[in-house]
Amino acid sequence: MTDVNAELVTEFVRSGLDRHEARWLVEEFGADSDVLQRAAQRRRDGEPLQYIIGHWPFRSLDLEVDERALIPRPETEELVDVALAELVRGDIRDPLIMDLGCGSGSLGLALLDELRGRGATATLIAVDESLDALALAQRNALKHELHAASFVHSSWFDDLRPSLRGRVDLIVANPPYVSVEEFEELDAVLRYEPRGAIVAPDSSGVAGFADLEIIIAQAGAWLKPTGVLICEHANTHRDAVVDAARAAGFTDVRDLDDLAGHPRIMVVRR
Repeated sequence: MTDVNAELVTEFVRSGLDRHEARWLVEEFGADSDVLQRAAQRRRDGEPLQYIIGHWPFRSLDLEVDERALIPRPETEELVDVALAELVRGDIRDPLIMDLGCGSGSLGLALLDELRGRGATATLIAVDESLDALALAQRNALKHELHAASFVHSSWFDDLRPSLRGRVDLIVANPPYVSVEEFEELDAVLRYEPRGAIVAPDSSGVAGFADLEIIIAQAGAWLKPTGVLICEHANTHRDAVVDAARAAGFTDVRDLDDLAGHPRIMVVRR
């Protein structure tokens, strides 16, 4: 880093920015005074660093990110590892994958990319009820030349082609799972992200469980007999997701902790 850039970092730290974030902004935008100063002010105003920069790493991908979709997070990267392991466990070599609530495309596109690196021929159906999120996911697919992806405007399974029933090898989802009450207690920076991708209604007496309940109840009809459903969920949802999966007829039901030791990833097979 040049002396000029180091001085800029120090200036931004004095103005209230975190040193690592200040350095990231300077490295991203250089010493262009107007652009850099506007970016620094946006961060001081509370906007997420990821949206200011406009891209963010997720696994092996550098994804475009903005307010149309959630910011990809490290705990969701763990879901990709789990999904890859389940494909190996089921000896599924050229899977048809469905990413429900795809947002920026992080989950499904990371799977396509890493399976491509292993020599597998995977196909992705990326689903979201937000046309804006789908447009962002499409940009990310083109950016990384992941051409085996199609994009469907649907609220969960509602508008999928009936011909897909019983044909999907893997369904992955990181649905909304924060209750209205919980959201009000979270970091204010989340107000910049699409609320509909974070907050879910309560259901069956469980806070923030409505979308997970729909996905678990309906997924079996779309999976092959050997198919697997993998969902991220709140750390308070372990009992609820296990009970819902068993009620939906899944017999192989596991719920995994994340790297921080919190209940986080449900894995079920028909």
